[in-house]
Order: sequence, then structure tokens, then C-alpha cells
Amino acid sequence: MNPSLLRPSRHAIAAALLATVGLLPAAHALEAGQPAPAFILPTADGKTVSLAALRGHYVYVDFWASWCGPCKQSFPWMKALQAKLGGPHFEVVAINVDEQQADARRFLGDAPAGFTVLFDARGATPAAYGVEGMPTSFLVDPDGKVVLVHQSFKDSERDALAQKIAVLVGGAQP
Repeated sequence: MNPSLLRPSRHAIAAALLATVGLLPAAHALEAGQPAPAFILPTADGKTVSLAALRGHYVYVDFWASWCGPCKQSFPWMKALQAKLGGPHFEVVAINVDEQQADARRFLGDAPAGFTVLFDARGATPAAYGVEGMPTSFLVDPDGKVVLVHQSFKDSERDALAQKIAVLVGGAQP
């Protein structure tokens, strides 16, 4: 794992210290077949979105941060993926982990989303998913199970990843 992909927040450092001394369980990365941890998180305008409300859909859950270089490459790709596969059965949901929402807003000014963006400055959701680097994405099926895990983002992988997702969701070829 490239350590520059994930800049730990003060919350993540505290959680890691507590896990080390046995006061919190250590997070383990989710794998395909495991249930996706529930979340209820705010949007920029203060509304909340929950994974439970999206049950019955495929949800591409992407964890990102404003300082993440590969995230800047993945945003236009996710926007195109949402445009191609989005609808009643598929949705992209990007969860920002910046401690300051203003940092995320600046990023979004340069790379508009075109899909749902949520905020988790405390880092509880990426911890529950066992995220080890940015970006990390999980495709959650309509029953709430993880069917695909993808770490980082490279232009050279974009077509193969989109194809894999399209096959899993039974949608049109992107």
C-alpha cells in the first residue's frame, strides 16, 4: 500500500491508538460477499442519505478526499458511470473524509460530481468499511452485500472497471 494514498486524520490516529491498546476493535477491509456497513450521512445542503434508503439498488460507494490525486481522475469517470448506468437500479455515492468541508467544496468546484456526495469528517464510515487508501470503492448489491472492492484509480483501469460494474449490475455496456 502506498502510504501517500491515505493521510490519516486525527480521528483515525486516535482510533488506531485505541485499537492498539485494545479499547476498539481493529478495522478490517471488507471483501466481496460481506454485508456493507450501514451509514446515514449529510449532503452539502444538510439533507441526509442512508444506505438503507438505497436498498434494492446497486450502489457504488466511493471514499475520497480533496488531497487525493487519483480521486481527481476518478470523479469524471464516476460522473460518466452515473450518467450511463444511473437510474432506478444504480447510483454512485461518494463519501468525502476531509475534516474541513471547505476543502471538499473547493475540490468539487474543480471536479463537479453529478452524483450524490456525502460527508464524514469523523471518519466512522471509512473505518467501518476498512478503507486503507484513497480512493477506495465498494459496489453494494440490492441486498446490501459488497460484490466488488476497488482500491485506488488508474486511467488504464477505467474501461475494465466500468465493464465489470456494468456486468455486475446487468446494465448496458459503458
